[in-house]
Amino acid sequence: MKVWEELLRTPRGRFKALVALAAVLPAIAAAIIAALGFQAVRGLPPQVSAVWPYGTFQELRWLFVYHRTIPGFFITLVGMSALRGVLTTVMAKLAWPDEVPCPSWRWLLRRNIWVALLTAVILSPWVALSMAFATTGLSWYLIASLLPLLLLAPFLLRAGVAADWWRGLPRLEVVGWAWLNFIFLTVAGAVMSSVPLWWGVPLAAVCGAFNALLWRKGVAAAVAPGRRVRLRLVPVVPLLVALILFSFPAMPLIAEEVQGGRGGWRPPIMTEPLPDSVPYAVIALGGHDSEYDGEPAVDPRVERYSYLGLDEQDRPLPYTAVATHRSLGESAALLAEHVKVLHERTNRPIALLGHSEGAMVARTYLERWPVTEVEAVLLFSPLVMPGRVYYPPAQIRRGWGVVAGWELRLLQSLWNITDTSDEVPDQDFIRSLLSDAPFYRNRTLCPVAGVRMVAFLPTVTAIEAPPGQYHRIPVYELPAFHGELVGRFDVADLVLDFLSGESVQRSEMQYEVLQRFGAAWQPPPLALRINPVWSAGREADPAFTGRICEARNGSAGVAEQ
Repeated sequence: MKVWEELLRTPRGRFKALVALAAVLPAIAAAIIAALGFQAVRGLPPQVSAVWPYGTFQELRWLFVYHRTIPGFFITLVGMSALRGVLTTVMAKLAWPDEVPCPSWRWLLRRNIWVALLTAVILSPWVALSMAFATTGLSWYLIASLLPLLLLAPFLLRAGVAADWWRGLPRLEVVGWAWLNFIFLTVAGAVMSSVPLWWGVPLAAVCGAFNALLWRKGVAAAVAPGRRVRLRLVPVVPLLVALILFSFPAMPLIAEEVQGGRGGWRPPIMTEPLPDSVPYAVIALGGHDSEYDGEPAVDPRVERYSYLGLDEQDRPLPYTAVATHRSLGESAALLAEHVKVLHERTNRPIALLGHSEGAMVARTYLERWPVTEVEAVLLFSPLVMPGRVYYPPAQIRRGWGVVAGWELRLLQSLWNITDTSDEVPDQDFIRSLLSDAPFYRNRTLCPVAGVRMVAFLPTVTAIEAPPGQYHRIPVYELPAFHGELVGRFDVADLVLDFLSGESVQRSEMQYEVLQRFGAAWQPPPLALRINPVWSAGREADPAFTGRICEARNGSAGVAEQ
């Protein structure tokens, strides 16, 4: 004890203790992950000893995924915040600059426990957004969860060491160190996810040691005396949090711009005749919240899929956005009827061109109707590994992710102020992704016997999948946002090439790099084997194997409860 006290009396001794503590904790986390074989979370350990608020953001993502009861969630939240408060107290004390008077242990401890709990409350809506990302695999949810984190990080960096942290603007040095930490954790997560599991243990220790330097520099910037604070009397943090929350109703409007596929959807294949080299009749499937006015395609061999089915003359019925909210199983059954009718009318093999949700309908159809007239499938912007987390239906009060589900419902009520399609987290489409998650995690981009397949993947797909394998069929990767590719005329030529029997494939090296850079900010997947809704399934778990399309075994899955 005397040696320890003597060590902490000197600046060099305190920094050594800071480095040791910051390095050991991530190494322990990496060792646990390696022992479990949890491949999908290899990029998270460096965040264990990160400065505010990144450590809390990491813990909340684990908590939102891995809790089963409402009381258990809040008890764990309080305990987690207390432990985080103790840790940040020690780290701040060790990182405190010598030239600035340091508060007492009691003041720092009381303040940091309170700030840890407050930070958890402030960040919880953005963690819920990351849950929405892991449910649907749509990258805009992930981006939307990180932007507020970056805006709030410079303020929360000051929170544990300054009494008036919520007023005024942070100095540029504080902003710089807070954002540098985000960049470092992103790079560290990419490197961690690129090495074998057990190699991650010493690497996590090195990353933790760098965290110690960021703690030292960040605390010094946050408590530096004699610097003028701009807008010192303005309650900037409450105003910023309120502004971000009130911006939620605008998010559906922004999503419409970046997702594509909403409103009238008429890709080039609907507006141009097919060349004679195409032997197929084609069914084009629109995405989520798409609409169809009943206008036929220019070529009689091409028809638009309807989420309402066929009329008495076997023509696709017009539909509005709400029709796309039905379950994937129901939509696949309607597609099966359409495939049969079109094949009988044209006496041609069928090709499916599915966009976003339409791609998922096509893939569900191939799974449930393995003997089919469909011989070619083009998947545009398919959802990559959706269903990585879970929350029970609203009428069930117990189950993995139950509190996360209720927070998503609350956020959705804000979105629906401007969203005329009345999205809900419990709509049948979302629930079908959740209940059949083992299949969609494993087999969306897997080959199907007797069917030529290709997936057109936009750039954002790279950050949608956790580290590891996520496709086993030919892919054509292009810089774009979700939903943009299907309407491009250069891609339309590739569609015709594929339908004419040519090979269409292009993989970009930067995709795997971007995939690694997204690893640090994804929520941990819920293990398939621990969820009763999934546990009777036959699929392996890519979160642990790092592979998809593995051979099935065991009995069939169970229906959602």
